[in-house]
Amino acid sequence: MQKFVIDKDSGNRRIDKILREKYPNLPQSFMYKAFRKKDIKVNGIRVKENYIANPGDIVEVYIIDEILYGNGSSQPFDHTKAFTVVYEDKNILIVNKMQGIPVHPDKDSPENTLIDLVTDYIHSNAVSSDSKNFSPALCHRLDRNTGGLVIIAKNNEALKIMLEKIKKKEIKKYYQCIVRGMPEKPYATLKAYLEKDERKSRVYINNYKTKNSLEIITKYKVLSVIENLTDNEKGSLLEVELITGRTHQIRAHLAYIGHPIVGDSKYGDNNLNRALKLKYQALWAYKLKFEFSTKSGLLSYLNGKEFEIEPDFGSIFQTDKKS
Repeated sequence: MQKFVIDKDSGNRRIDKILREKYPNLPQSFMYKAFRKKDIKVNGIRVKENYIANPGDIVEVYIIDEILYGNGSSQPFDHTKAFTVVYEDKNILIVNKMQGIPVHPDKDSPENTLIDLVTDYIHSNAVSSDSKNFSPALCHRLDRNTGGLVIIAKNNEALKIMLEKIKKKEIKKYYQCIVRGMPEKPYATLKAYLEKDERKSRVYINNYKTKNSLEIITKYKVLSVIENLTDNEKGSLLEVELITGRTHQIRAHLAYIGHPIVGDSKYGDNNLNRALKLKYQALWAYKLKFEFSTKSGLLSYLNGKEFEIEPDFGSIFQTDKKS
């Protein structure tokens, strides 16, 4: 931990700018992560990066010296290996998150997360200069090992509107995934009930309502058939639309009907996963549609827009497939 006093020349400025000047070798992603983790204190009180420091303030920085002075083995995570920018304006950012990147900090994610790296990107990017007084916020989440589109709000009003639009289902979310076998129907709307077990960090699906379960609705459409997923297995490429958005919904719901996502170690077929030598589950959030039917304020210009990326399924598609 390092402690210093704000002098009169540094006073009346944002604390993050003061820290950048005092510790020029400190990776910005680590600095903003420290703010998120409340590891920066002024006069004994945890502050955010937009705190305006005054002369005489006592600053405490709880970052190890090797990172603080930039001379250790810890290096900032290159954000281009974690996400690519799909769309950006002064209100929102849409990124394509790579698989294996957690979207937010938790007890199992001490490394840089998507929100850490997005914060670093926004505070370093000229396009985002109007957003520096707001900590970027996730509008929704993806599992660590699911890749694809994530919306981040860059100001409080945009966050409020986005959360409302998602709640009212005015933002349609589509996924692509590869599953074991071939569903009986080429398209269907699946309904069931999901119960979450926090202790085991997994969910369970039933076709009946229980005290703690919630209804789930999942639509799918078969896009193509993979004839030789393995020597003994066929597979299918599906487009999935989330009507409800519950924890692990797609993964658990498809496994429940007998077509688990390949590569899914929690709900899938681990014998098949080992045969395919997959590192991550073959699930990608690949398309967003903005279909606003109610007032949308400063985000009204997004109505009717659609954003789509190509899922990166890598070696899985080295097998033959037919439409």
